[in-house]
Amino acid sequence: MDHSRVLVLLSLSWSFLILSTDQLQPSQTQVLLQLRKQLEYPKELDYWPIHGIDLCYLPSPQVNITCQGDSVTEIRIVGYNRTRNIARFDGYPSPDQTLSQNFSVDSLVTTLSRINSLRVLSLVSLGIWGPIPDKIHRLESLEYLDFSWNFLYGSVPQAFTRLGRLQLLKLDGNFLNGTLPDWFDSFANLTSLSLSNNRLSGSLPPSLQKTTSLTEINLSNNVMSGKLLDLSSLAGLKSLDLSNNSFSGSISNQFDHMNQLQQLNLSFNAFDGTVSAALFALPNITSLNLSSNMLTGPLPVDLSCGRNLELVDISNNRLRGSLPPCLSSLNEHRVVNFGGNCFSGDLGHDQHPETYCAANPKEEKKLKRKNKKILGAIIGGTAAILALLALSFLMLSRQYCPRGTQEQHLQQENSITGATNAEIVKLSSQHLPPHRLFTIDELKASTCSFDKSTLMGENSTGKMYKGRLENGSSIAIRALTVSKRYTVRNLKLRLEFLSKLRHPHLVCLLGHCIDSLGEDGSGANKVYLIYEYIPQGNYRDYLSEGNPEKAFKWADRLAILIGIAQAVHFLHTTIIPGIFRNRLKANNILLNEHGIGKLSDYGLSVIAQDIDKDKREDGHESLEDDIYSFGLIMQESIMGQAYSSISNRKIEPDPVVRASSSPESLVISTSLTTNCISPESSTRPSLEEIISCLQHAARVQATYVA
Repeated sequence: MDHSRVLVLLSLSWSFLILSTDQLQPSQTQVLLQLRKQLEYPKELDYWPIHGIDLCYLPSPQVNITCQGDSVTEIRIVGYNRTRNIARFDGYPSPDQTLSQNFSVDSLVTTLSRINSLRVLSLVSLGIWGPIPDKIHRLESLEYLDFSWNFLYGSVPQAFTRLGRLQLLKLDGNFLNGTLPDWFDSFANLTSLSLSNNRLSGSLPPSLQKTTSLTEINLSNNVMSGKLLDLSSLAGLKSLDLSNNSFSGSISNQFDHMNQLQQLNLSFNAFDGTVSAALFALPNITSLNLSSNMLTGPLPVDLSCGRNLELVDISNNRLRGSLPPCLSSLNEHRVVNFGGNCFSGDLGHDQHPETYCAANPKEEKKLKRKNKKILGAIIGGTAAILALLALSFLMLSRQYCPRGTQEQHLQQENSITGATNAEIVKLSSQHLPPHRLFTIDELKASTCSFDKSTLMGENSTGKMYKGRLENGSSIAIRALTVSKRYTVRNLKLRLEFLSKLRHPHLVCLLGHCIDSLGEDGSGANKVYLIYEYIPQGNYRDYLSEGNPEKAFKWADRLAILIGIAQAVHFLHTTIIPGIFRNRLKANNILLNEHGIGKLSDYGLSVIAQDIDKDKREDGHESLEDDIYSFGLIMQESIMGQAYSSISNRKIEPDPVVRASSSPESLVISTSLTTNCISPESSTRPSLEEIISCLQHAARVQATYVA
C-alpha cells in the first residue's frame, strides 16, 4: 500500500515538472544545455540534464537562470571549486585551472548570442580562457556583463562599444594587458566599470572624463601610471579605486566638490604633495584610503571630518605636525590608521622622526630600487648554501626581514595565487551588506528555533549555527553567554566597535543581537554574532592529515599564512586600542569560494574578557600570545598535522609540502616557525617581520615554480 502511494506521488510530481518545463522555448533550453557542454560539465550544473526540470526556477548560490515568459533574460554561474594559484598565464590551458584545450571562447559567445533576450550574463571563476572575441557585440541586449576571475588575456576589444545598453562591465581578475582603451564615452548608460587585478598599463584615458553616467570605477591592481586624470566632471561618481598602481603627481582639488563620492582608494601609488582638507569633509564620504604614497606636509589642525566618514587610512606617507582632533580622538563610529608618518605627540602608533619626513621621498625611492637589485644578487648567491641559511637565521632575518619595515613593503605582494590585497578587499566586501541589528525572531526563523540540525559546532566560546535569511542568503550565528557586569548600552558600544573591523582576511561580522530578557536568572546576556557564511571548510581540512587528496600545496599554504598574518597585524595596529588574543588556530581559518583564508572568532575579548582566558583545545599553551599561536599554525602548515600530534617532534615537512616546495622557501619558513614558538616571548619576531619573511618565502617559491 505504501509503495502504491509513493508511485502516485512520483507520477504527479513528474507531471507537474513536465508542465513547468513547457514554459521555456525548446530552442533556449537547447542553448543552455549546449552552454553546459561548452563549460565542460561543471559540477554546479549537474542537475541540468534531469528531464522535466524547469531551469528557470531552480536558483542556487552558484547558479541562477532568470526567465521572463518563455525566454531567458539572466544567466549567472559561479564556479566555486576553481582557485587561482598561478600568478602568470601564458595563453595555454592549465590542468585544474582552466578549461581544456578543446574549449573555445569564440564558440561560447556564438552559443550565447542565440539568446536574443539575454540582459545579464555572469560567468565567474569557471576557467574560461582565451582572448575576448570581437563577436561579443552580438550580445546586443546585454546590460550586465561579468567575466571575472577567469583566464581572459589580450586587449579589451573595441567591439564592446557596440553594446549600447551596457550598464556594468566587470572583468576583474583576468590577464588583460595593453593600455586602457579610449572609447568609454561611447557608452551612454555605463554606470560601473571594473577591470581590477589585470595587467593593464598606461595612463587613464581622457574618454573617462566624458562618461558622465559612471558611478563606480575600479582599476586597482594593474600596472598603470601617469598623472591622476581630472574626474570632477563625473558628478555622480560614488566609488573610485585606483590602488596598487604606479600613479604619480599630486592629488589636486578635483575631488573637493564631488558630493556623491562615498569611497576613494588611492593607496599604494606614488602620489606626492599635500592633501586637500576638503576630501575629509565630503558629505557622503565613508571610506578614504590614501595610504602608502609619498604625501607630505601637515594636516590642518581645524580639519573637519564628514559625518558619514567611517574609515580613514593615511598611513605610511610623509605627513607631520599634529594629528587633527577628528582623526586622533577615539570615535566609536570611525576607524583611523595613521602609522608610519611623522606626527607629533604620544599617539601609540609607530611614527618616524621628523627628519624622515623632511627627506626627499623620490630620491629615497630610487635608492630603495637600487638596494633591492643588490639584495636580489645577494639572495641568488645564498641559494648554494641552504644549510648555512638554517643555522644562521638570525643574521639572515635582518637581511630579508629588516625590523621596522613599513606596511607599504609588507602588502605590495599578497599571495602567489594572483589575488592582490586591494583586489581581495573589493572582492570580499562588495557584496556584503552593512552591519545591522538582528531580532531574536529573525534568528529563530533562520534556524528553525535553533534546531539541532542547524548546529555546526560548539567550543568553549559557544555554539555556532547555520541560518538562512528570508532573502535566501546563508549566515553563521555564534551564540555567546556574556556576564551582566556589562550593561546593555556598554555591550552595544563594544559590538559597534567590533563591527568596524573589515578586512579581506577577516570573516565579516554582518550584525548582532542582544537578548537581555534574563528570565532564567542566570545573570547573563545572550549575545548572537551574525557572520557571513564561509562555505569551503577550515584550513586544517586542507592539510595532509585530514585528506591527502585535497591537501594544499606549499604555495597555497604560504598564501593563506600571509593573509592571516596581515589580518592579525590589522587587528593589532590599525585601531586604537589594538585587539590581541585573537584565538589563532588552524580550524579558525575558514576558506571562501575563491580559496581566500579568513580568520574567525577574532576580537571576542572586546565583548567578554573571560572568553579569551581559555586554554588551547589540546591543553598546551594559552591563546593569549598571537605570535606563538601563529607559529603553531605555521608548524601545522609545514608538518600537515594538528598541533596535538606534533608537539614533541622535530619540524619535518609532510610529503605534499616536500614535493611542492622550494628548499630555500621551506628553510626560511621553518626557521621563522622555530622563532615564533620560542619559549622566550622576548625573542619571538614581530608581525612585521613575520609578514616580510613569509612574503620573501613566497617570492622564492614563485620563482621555483616558474
